[in-house]
Amino acid sequence: MGVYGVTDRLNVIAMLPYVWTSPSQGVLSGMSGFQDLTLAAKYNLLETAFTKAGSLRTIVGASVGVPVTAYTPDFQPLSIGSHSRRAAGRLTVNFQAKKGWFVNGTASYTRRANVGLDRSAYFTSDRLYLSNEVAMPDVVDYAISAGYLRGGLQVPFSFSQQRTRGGGDIRRQDAPFVSNRMNFSKLDALVMYALPKAKNLSLRLAGAYTLDGRNVGQATTVTGGLLYTFHF
Repeated sequence: MGVYGVTDRLNVIAMLPYVWTSPSQGVLSGMSGFQDLTLAAKYNLLETAFTKAGSLRTIVGASVGVPVTAYTPDFQPLSIGSHSRRAAGRLTVNFQAKKGWFVNGTASYTRRANVGLDRSAYFTSDRLYLSNEVAMPDVVDYAISAGYLRGGLQVPFSFSQQRTRGGGDIRRQDAPFVSNRMNFSKLDALVMYALPKAKNLSLRLAGAYTLDGRNVGQATTVTGGLLYTFHF
C-alpha cells in the first residue's frame, strides 16, 4: 500500500508493502507479512528553459526505511527483506521535450544499518564471526532512461546498474546470506496510463530483464497494478 502527496515542486510518498514468498520445489516454507515502512520526498530544485525544444529539470530526493515487523532476514532467498534500517539520497537530471519525449539520468547512494540474527555466530567472506550482528554494505545505483510523457500516458525505457560497497559472495552449496554482495545490470520498461473516467487513478504495467549480475539471478519480471494519487 502507498500514499502519495503531490504539489508542483514537492512529492511526498509513504509505502508499506505486504510481501510473500513461496518456493516452487524443496522442503523450505515461504514467508509473508508487512515488510518495511518507507518515507520519501523529492523536490524539483531547478526547472529552466534549456532550448526551444524543451526544458531542463534537476530533482533531489531523500528516503528512509524501517522494518515494521519482526521478520527474520536470515532465511534467504525466501526472507521478505533484509530487516535493515536505511537512508538514501538521490539526484536526477531530466530533459523534457515539448512534444513529450524525455531523457533522464539518476544516481543514488543508500546507507544501511547493521542487522541482528537469531543466532550467536555466522560464517561469511571466509571468516567466522562470533556475534549475531551483521554489517550491511551500502549500495550505489544509477540509471539512464528515455521515453514519452504527455497527458495521461507515460512510457519510459531504462538501463540501470546496482553496486554494493562490500559484502561476500554466496558460498558453494550454501544459502544466500543477508550481507552478500549484489551487483547487477538490468533493462526496464513501464507503461502507465491515467484512467480518464477514474480521477487520480492510473494503470501500471512493467517488465524487467536482468542482463548480468553477481549473486543475483538472471530473471524476467512482469508486474501490474493500480496507482492512486492524493493531492494535498
